[in-house]
Amino acid sequence: MDLHIDFERWPLRVPFRITGYTFTEANIIVVTVTEGGISGRGEAAGVHYRGESPQSMARQLEALRPLIAQGVTREALWSLLPPGGARNALDCALWDLEARVSGMPAWRIAGLHAPKPLPTTCTVGADTPEAMARTAGAYGGAKRLKLKLTGENDIARLRAVRAARPDAWIGVDANQAYDAVSLREILPAFIEADVQLIEQPVRVGREQELTGFDSPIPLAADESVQSLADLALAVGLFDVVNIKLDKCGGLTEALQMAAEIRRLGMKPMVGCMEGTSLAMAPGCLVGQRCDLVDLDAPLFLAEDRAPGAVYERGTVWCPEGWGRPAAERQAERV
Repeated sequence: MDLHIDFERWPLRVPFRITGYTFTEANIIVVTVTEGGISGRGEAAGVHYRGESPQSMARQLEALRPLIAQGVTREALWSLLPPGGARNALDCALWDLEARVSGMPAWRIAGLHAPKPLPTTCTVGADTPEAMARTAGAYGGAKRLKLKLTGENDIARLRAVRAARPDAWIGVDANQAYDAVSLREILPAFIEADVQLIEQPVRVGREQELTGFDSPIPLAADESVQSLADLALAVGLFDVVNIKLDKCGGLTEALQMAAEIRRLGMKPMVGCMEGTSLAMAPGCLVGQRCDLVDLDAPLFLAEDRAPGAVYERGTVWCPEGWGRPAAERQAERV
């Protein structure tokens, strides 16, 4: 089995801001594995707040090149690589390769029903209230919005967006901007604006501040839960867990997380880091088993790769490309 790693930069249409970070481009790796003349691909951006970069992910993969040359399975990756972007890119490449070799789509290999378009949230980056309202208004067809908040001027931001989109489902993502005290203080404004989800309100490592926190709005864990190993920490503190393939290390673990989250009495959500439609396709498979979907990263790119995910009327659909046998992809074009 041959391994090839490409480094790619995809500029964003405009800078995108969250708590503590501003992004101007998506820096990713694309992993291609080839066996018997047939290739599969996987994409990863890595987890920036854990220090991952395209270069660090490539180093992890290069260290495994001799083992990959001998042939490696998705199951073996669990002992060879930790959760993170490197394992995600290779895991998804192996799924794609298996689909092409077997002639069976990845969704069928995973034991899923045929994928359908999924309602996705569309993200409004942190900005001035006026700018956020304009962005929300420009998402005319989107039925679900996710607002990035930072702990500064958030009530004004929320009210401006709600005024611009009185019809929309709204969730907020604080990216660790609050503590239990500030969250309690802003909660009435969230209720007034009919917020439906509060994602990652507190800092990683301080989740116990939420013990006994009585919120009528569901709380979601993102940074607090990276992989299967972290799920037990979320029980009793969070209602929803956001699965990201770059965090957990690929489609294989993401599917297991969705099942385990539900077994533990929480709701699974699938999200994404920055990236192109190549990264959204396996996420769309996980989304078939999730209550909430946030797979809008390609909408922020100045240009997406082709074939791209289809965004229409507030849904995302990945009908071509990754995880599909060549004959099936051709039939969809006709």
